[in-house]
Amino acid sequence: MAQKRYSIAIVGAGPAGYFAAQALQNSASDERTFAIDMFERLPTPWGLVRSGVAPDHPKIKSVSKVFEKIAKSEGFRLFGNVELGKDLSTDDLRARYDAVIIATGSSIGKKLGIPGEHLVGSHSSAEFVPWYNAHPDFAGHQIDLNTDTAVVIGAGNVAMDVARMLALNPIELDPTDTADHALGTFHQSKIRHVILCARRGPEHAAFTAPELRELAKLEHTNVIIDAHEIHQAITRVGENAEKHVASNLDAMLHVAENGRNSSERTLEFRFLLAPEEITGQERVESVTFAHNKVSNDKVTANGERSTVKTGLVISAIGYEAEPIEGIPYEAGRVRNENGAVANTNLYVVGWAKRGPSGVIGTNKSDASDVIDLLISQLPAEPKSAGDITELLAGKVVIDQSAWERINAAEVAAGAPLGKPRKKVANHAELVKLGVL
Repeated sequence: MAQKRYSIAIVGAGPAGYFAAQALQNSASDERTFAIDMFERLPTPWGLVRSGVAPDHPKIKSVSKVFEKIAKSEGFRLFGNVELGKDLSTDDLRARYDAVIIATGSSIGKKLGIPGEHLVGSHSSAEFVPWYNAHPDFAGHQIDLNTDTAVVIGAGNVAMDVARMLALNPIELDPTDTADHALGTFHQSKIRHVILCARRGPEHAAFTAPELRELAKLEHTNVIIDAHEIHQAITRVGENAEKHVASNLDAMLHVAENGRNSSERTLEFRFLLAPEEITGQERVESVTFAHNKVSNDKVTANGERSTVKTGLVISAIGYEAEPIEGIPYEAGRVRNENGAVANTNLYVVGWAKRGPSGVIGTNKSDASDVIDLLISQLPAEPKSAGDITELLAGKVVIDQSAWERINAAEVAAGAPLGKPRKKVANHAELVKLGVL
């Protein structure tokens, strides 16, 4: 029996996309193999590994070595600087590939939905995180750190990353790949007190224990968590608490008992505070919170309120997928059934499929399950509709070789500075480096 070669398009060059490609490569057999074309609208791949992971967590970024191995496998092609909905349509891909996998993530920050959210000095983590990570779309974004107190709203790892980045002594960021424009701003920052506010109790937080425990190791930042508040949460959940909840609370208690030092920079965790209003004339001046209580695992208002004076508010309460024409969306993600889009040859993985949950590794098992489903639904015979490059004549495409030139240039520029790389944040400059 002759081996059949199926063509698969993957839209999005982040972790979900690469793990989908890896699952396809691992599923090759004597019966079938796969030609994989990955499309990415930016000139740079790796998605959140490049533009989302905090610069002071370089170990997490080491997964990029796995991505590069996948990209160098036979039958894989990268089409960077190619945007679906602009350079190509969904119909273009569906007509030329046996299956199209959407792995575009979730890039739009959810809104708080409270008065004053529009004021200058109010931002979403969807703006702030890519700004300090040199994402080309946010290189010109203006972040004013000319305030002594910053408020971060959220109870997940993104919120914790944002709060930590604001509370760190900037010298700790000097040897990282933080964007130059952001590094300069951090060094001029007047922020000395960062308050991370969560609407629910400590037992409901979506932090992960390893990231929490690292906070106790910060040398230049005084980390404050109320130990009494954690003990109350431990009492509420009892002995039968879910494993991740118990681990989280144990980590918070560890920080509460070990995170304090004499630094002038403070990162403070406050729970059971729901933002009601951001106030100010032309820019943020304060945030008013309603106080909550926990009873029978339900969070309700207790009637009290308080106000925090601040010039900066960053919300980190979740993300939604940015719609692409020709793909059905619902509740901020692609409408799907176990990763398959009904009555199409479209599939979806990662955050675009399940919403913004899990860590980078979650995408691996998620992609594997979707690929199993995709393979079970492949047509009996592969398509032969022509190569997609026919539709990209005149377009500057960043292929794997071009990306490797960009990568090498950034790494070389960072080496004399003791950095893993010196990121280029300008789209045109990135393309220029790739096509030299």
